[in-house]
Amino acid sequence: MAHTPPGETRERVFRYVRDRLLAGEPPTVREVQVRFGFRAVESARQQLAALVAEGRLVREEGKARGYRLPDPGVAARVLVPLLGRVAAGGLREAIEEPRGYLAIESRRPADELLALEVEGESMTGAGILPGDIVIVRRQSAAEPGEIVVALVDGEATVKRLVRRRGQWILQPENPAHAPIVPPQRDLRLVGKVIEVRRYLEDRRGEGPPRLQA
Repeated sequence: MAHTPPGETRERVFRYVRDRLLAGEPPTVREVQVRFGFRAVESARQQLAALVAEGRLVREEGKARGYRLPDPGVAARVLVPLLGRVAAGGLREAIEEPRGYLAIESRRPADELLALEVEGESMTGAGILPGDIVIVRRQSAAEPGEIVVALVDGEATVKRLVRRRGQWILQPENPAHAPIVPPQRDLRLVGKVIEVRRYLEDRRGEGPPRLQA
């Protein structure tokens, strides 16, 4: 099959197997091989074994169609895509630029999640520092007080969502930064921040894409 970035093929295999399982039609290893054009059945078996090792699939020994999804409510290891880049300063154009995957434990499928690296200091009061990676659950609505990734007329930012006098406001957590009061028709939520990760080693300039805070 054609070359794809590391992790992307496995994610595609998982989605295919998941969809087949949800439809009540568990695939065989051979069917996975044919579906993705692997030259050898062992390549398909290795992809499935990796998904089992990550906790995203469960294998029942002795069955040709022996793969199933983990029990509901049990967190599994999923690969979340690292996406997006905006310049430092105020709101700037959001540019989606995939740069690999981040493994996290989640009860949600990977296609509901994304990860972004933060650049800027407007959310330091909420414990979100420059260089941190935020894990975002894709959703188009959020409750007041939640931290979100928002788009304002195509430009992105990480802020706390606040409601005042019937108006949505993107509130920073740093007194040196002013709130953003966007025209309501121009405000769109990418999702809600559900986790923050921090690396102690300075990775700026070589890490995943950045998101202005």
